[in-house]
Amino acid sequence: MPILRLNAGRGGLTVHGSPAAALPAVRNAARGTGPIMVLIHGFKYDPEDTAFSPHTSIFGTETRHQKDGNVQWLRHLGFCSGNANEGLAIAFAWRARGNLWRAESSARVAGRHLAEVIGLMRRAAPNRPIHVISHSMGSEVIFEALQTLPDNAVQRIIALSGATYAIRAVEAMQSPAGRTAELFNITSRENDIFDFMYERLIAPPVAGDRAMSVGLALPNVVNLQLDCARTLAALTRFGGHVAPPARRMCHWSGYTRLGAMRFYAHLLRNPQAVLLLALQQVLPDAAAPRWSRMFAPPKMTRPLPMAQKRAS
Repeated sequence: MPILRLNAGRGGLTVHGSPAAALPAVRNAARGTGPIMVLIHGFKYDPEDTAFSPHTSIFGTETRHQKDGNVQWLRHLGFCSGNANEGLAIAFAWRARGNLWRAESSARVAGRHLAEVIGLMRRAAPNRPIHVISHSMGSEVIFEALQTLPDNAVQRIIALSGATYAIRAVEAMQSPAGRTAELFNITSRENDIFDFMYERLIAPPVAGDRAMSVGLALPNVVNLQLDCARTLAALTRFGGHVAPPARRMCHWSGYTRLGAMRFYAHLLRNPQAVLLLALQQVLPDAAAPRWSRMFAPPKMTRPLPMAQKRAS
């Protein structure tokens, strides 16, 4: 069974579309080989609302682009291929609709359920690597889970446009589970407006703190700015061929950009081929400042008319 669909909702932790008890299902799913990847969506989804369920959209099993640009993750991460060693995907859904305050509270509750799932997986399959990939406020879910997990519970975490304050992310990565994990903090200036709105609506734990897109200065974290040309060039050394950005503003660019999900699959399935330290050594030292993309001069997309060329 390559996919286990779990919901953290009103009834606690449940198996999506099944009466089966969640924890025995988790224990049974841990049998097998290959990596275990936990997929966590962000704001606007709710597994209890069929119109907004992630299980039929980004956690679906068809490779397609939806109307809003969302790419379905599973096949891009190497699942549904028929390969006996493709591993296990845990599509972890939580109630993320309503306002941001309600979603943040729901994310904390979902994080405690996720800690229970990962802890059980680690005990049932101690030799299988467990990775996590999250988008937007899904980072709140995994960072909450890290607070109560033991060391070596998770190997790699990919946070796409994380909607989490930097100090909270640092505290989670300094927990026992966090210190033994590697975090790939995927950012882009395309997400600046969304970070700005998050900071205006959700009070920071410490005055003056900003969203984690400012970068995290920890030895087990790599900050990877996907709209930086130098960053994209550096990734090619590690098999990452990610298309450049096409928009000034986009909250989903971290996984809709051509080649991005393929690179994340490479990060998680072949960790020895993409060492965190090696990435840290070749990536730019500092991220571009906020709004630098929004207010950058437009690029010329067509050659100037001959009259203008002569005038210049």
